[in-house]
Amino acid sequence: MINVEMLSTGDEVLYGQIVDTNAAWLADFLFEQGLPLSRRNTVGDKLDDLVSILRERSTQADVLIVNGGLGPTSDDLSALAAATAKGESLVLHEPWLAQMEKFFKERGRVMAPSNRKQAEIPASAEFIDNPVGTACGFAIKLNRCLIFFTPGVPSEFKVMVQQEILPRLRARFDIPEPPLCLRLTTFGRSESDLAQSLDHLALPAGVSMGYRSSMPIIELKLTGPASERQAMEALWPEVKKVAGDSLIFEGTEGLPKQLARALQDKQLSLTLSEQFTGGLLALELQRAGAPLLASEVIPSQEETLAQTARWAEERRENHFAGVALSVTGLENEYLNFALSTAEGTWALRVKFNTTRHSLVVRQQVCAMMAMNMLRRWLNGMDVASEHGWIEVVETLKV
Repeated sequence: MINVEMLSTGDEVLYGQIVDTNAAWLADFLFEQGLPLSRRNTVGDKLDDLVSILRERSTQADVLIVNGGLGPTSDDLSALAAATAKGESLVLHEPWLAQMEKFFKERGRVMAPSNRKQAEIPASAEFIDNPVGTACGFAIKLNRCLIFFTPGVPSEFKVMVQQEILPRLRARFDIPEPPLCLRLTTFGRSESDLAQSLDHLALPAGVSMGYRSSMPIIELKLTGPASERQAMEALWPEVKKVAGDSLIFEGTEGLPKQLARALQDKQLSLTLSEQFTGGLLALELQRAGAPLLASEVIPSQEETLAQTARWAEERRENHFAGVALSVTGLENEYLNFALSTAEGTWALRVKFNTTRHSLVVRQQVCAMMAMNMLRRWLNGMDVASEHGWIEVVETLKV
């Protein structure tokens, strides 16, 4: 197994001023290629710290992917750190300098003198093209490790990993078959409850059951070597059985995308009315390509469950929609959810603990609650079923 590591650089990453989305993306991408990361590190914009960690990790890792620090400013020190760690100087890569000048000229801009720095790489480095930006990448060999240096801009980083770095890794290493990861996502069950119910499973050698809690969902992951595919697939129905009614989707596509496809397959349009969720439902479903006919966000107000159900019915009929979803009510009292279809209208009244989670999380829970009602109806399931830790205090079917 190749020991692959990532090093993220920059004070803004180290201090949490920006979220390191590149690290999450790379870990997932390489896992799918059969190259799971063994370690991730973060370091700030201090030359001595950069040189030190490059020398340290180069004695432990087979491959190190360094992200960030290739810009034109004084705090972009990755190229200098690489040269210093190697004990060599930086040299100007003339073809890349010409490419940079062309890049700016085509956009009607004059290249600043500071950008020249982005064409300087260690003397022994292998040049790596950046098809979409001005910071070229490069690779060096330090001790036992092949180290790749990449820019921090996500759009540039991803293209370079996919088009430049991965082919080099495949050419230089014998990469094993990617591990198998079976995933499903639940809503309404606690992590401890699910784990206790799955403790009895006898897992094959090298196979693990993982749990990812990201309010308001829990993801279950059965991960193992591709050689155990048959045994894992034989176990998977038992995992799904334990998840039961709380299972809202399998894989990584996401519930909004699956709802959008189901609505399109059934040729059903959707209309939305939101109070507490503030348009979150519309945002998630619209991004997934759901056939939204109309959506509105109105101030929260106290309503009976019957009023919410009737409003959903009227909205569906007035807009000639196939389905209507409504989320209404006052959070410190009760929230109402209504799903109106040509087959009837279902409504749920829910009591939430308003002190346990942030406003954003509570809105996400409500949006998922509404989408789950739609999912259950589209799949021919009972809409007003058990919802785990969510306290449903009243139901209504019209």
